[in-house]
Amino acid sequence: MLHTLLLVPTQFELDHLSSSFLENLSNHHARLELVGFGPVVSGIRTSRLIEQLKPQKVILFGIAGALQGLAEVGTAAEFNQVACYGIGAGSGDAFETADEMGWLQWSRCHNDTLAEPIGCHLLLGPCVLGDDGSTTQSLQLLTSCAASSNSQEAEQKRSKFPHAVAEDMEGFSVAVACRFAQVPLRIVRGISNVAGDRNRTRWKVDAAMRSVETLVSNILSS
Repeated sequence: MLHTLLLVPTQFELDHLSSSFLENLSNHHARLELVGFGPVVSGIRTSRLIEQLKPQKVILFGIAGALQGLAEVGTAAEFNQVACYGIGAGSGDAFETADEMGWLQWSRCHNDTLAEPIGCHLLLGPCVLGDDGSTTQSLQLLTSCAASSNSQEAEQKRSKFPHAVAEDMEGFSVAVACRFAQVPLRIVRGISNVAGDRNRTRWKVDAAMRSVETLVSNILSS
């Protein structure tokens, strides 16, 4: 049985990992796999990898865009909540989430081992403790099918999910796959840019991924 399955969405993110980080993975009985771009492929791929490798836990990491000032570009954070944007009805200002419509994405069947229904939010675990033992602020990651293309789109997402501090495209679907398989998941995202800024010359991917490596290494060592 594999101890830890590490998931990275894209080759782009994988190419920004340092050789020292990759070389150290074998010391932690960890295996690194690409999980795919976007919520559809990443969810299916996660399910297949869990079935094949039977990991004790999963860590998803990569880059994300900041929706609020709590997520500083060039840093990284672990998220203990993940939500999804785009499942519902309408678009733009007329968009209604599945929760607002009164629909669950999954209602527990009578013979299903999944403990709870799934709406638009998933709690991954308790808040992370700080160095002094205090509880840090809960951080919510927002997953959508398409990243914000401008500040107006980012603000529209925040209006529906005011607690979300960053957006990605895989977190929620990976979390659902792990929830069905009853495998613990932790999500670490490096903040490469402000959500809605598509000018990559302003992105700080290397700094974000170095911060990711530090957080993931600490998790593996704990």
